Amino acid sequence: MESARADVVESDEDGEPLVVRGEAIADGMSLPVLAADGDERGSIVWQGPDERVLAMGAAETITASGPGRFESVRRRAATLFADRDVPTELPAFARPRLFGGFAFHEGRTERHDDPDWTGFPDARFVLPAVSLIERDGERWLTASAHGPNAESEAERTLERWRCRLEDGGERHSEPPGIAGRHQLPDRDAWTAQVEAALERVDRGTLRKVVLAGAQSVDLEGDLSVPAVIERLASTYPDCVRFAFRPEQPGAGTFFGATPERLVSRRGRTVETTALAGSAGRGETTDEDAWLADRLRSSGKDRHEHALVVEAIREQLEDVAETVETGDRTIRKLATVQHLQTPITATLETDVHVLSLVAALHPTPAVGGLPPDAALSAIREAEAFDRGWYAAPIGWFDPTGDGEFAVGIRSALARDRNATLFAGAGIVADSDPDAEWDEIHLKYRPILDALR
Repeated sequence: MESARADVVESDEDGEPLVVRGEAIADGMSLPVLAADGDERGSIVWQGPDERVLAMGAAETITASGPGRFESVRRRAATLFADRDVPTELPAFARPRLFGGFAFHEGRTERHDDPDWTGFPDARFVLPAVSLIERDGERWLTASAHGPNAESEAERTLERWRCRLEDGGERHSEPPGIAGRHQLPDRDAWTAQVEAALERVDRGTLRKVVLAGAQSVDLEGDLSVPAVIERLASTYPDCVRFAFRPEQPGAGTFFGATPERLVSRRGRTVETTALAGSAGRGETTDEDAWLADRLRSSGKDRHEHALVVEAIREQLEDVAETVETGDRTIRKLATVQHLQTPITATLETDVHVLSLVAALHPTPAVGGLPPDAALSAIREAEAFDRGWYAAPIGWFDPTGDGEFAVGIRSALARDRNATLFAGAGIVADSDPDAEWDEIHLKYRPILDALR
């Protein structure tokens, strides 16, 4: 049995350990086999340059709300992880992890009914019942169970899914196509929101605020989220592709391909990235280089980016021995390019990744400065509930290590509708028309995967 760390609390379920069983599997099975095309709930996809995690079901679910949601999730996870039975032959990446995320705001924005974020509370994390993990050239199938008869349940689940993977075949789905689109807010309302924000910046009550738009898309056919994720993987291989589909009836699927890492922790090493300042991509190599040069020299974009770097450094310096900032470069994606700066820190003490998430969210890249004034402006201005859009999504393990991204370049899908989200940073000298064009560039990753 895996030894529990001394810093986790005793389990409140005496005699009912968390049991994990797993085995290495051969190549040949892919995402559409494990996460069937929308006919099963409780699915999770987490894919990045280093690993692919495809999961179904819930051995345990942790939810929380209100100002203490980050700490509440951490404490309840410590209780869950305190008594665990994990074979020593399982590689570290195949051991138990909780996957999920947080809402951007604490509590729903009650005056907004759309989009419907049923199943996505202030905080929700799942220990998957079954996971297929690909990392370091290995593929592992794992099953988890908690409670009475956990060992036999985990072994039965492992056997059932092993047979399913052996019997299953590839599933492919064409894009559903787009029948119509609706903007929220419309262009006039957007201009009014940006101008109101600029007045606050001029008065000095705001340094920056990120305003978001939503685009509701009616689909011509049924949406296969696994197939959309596969298309996003081919176009955005260096981004984190994700999908969360709660088991709760009426819940949709939150999915996307985000370029923005919020934070990762491995032991006492912390890595994050400041990503702010945007430009389009050129149709030719020369035009693309010209746009990149203009982005590098843009006073507005460099100022916006510097605010993000400054804020992240200040948050990390409270808990770190050292904080190092790398060189600012251009991050090129299929439809947009950004200014980015890597930031690495060494922690003074053993700080849980959820504590780092709580300290960093929301970064000025998706919120603004000062934070409280920016959040207030967002609540007042935006005509929809952000839900999990632009919020922390990711995973953590019993040691407190984990990886979180920011849920941008994303959409919430239900039936034959998808709501796409995108935001733009408003600082001094922002132009409402240019910011309108920017958020439409940021809708493109999901739009292209749907049509």
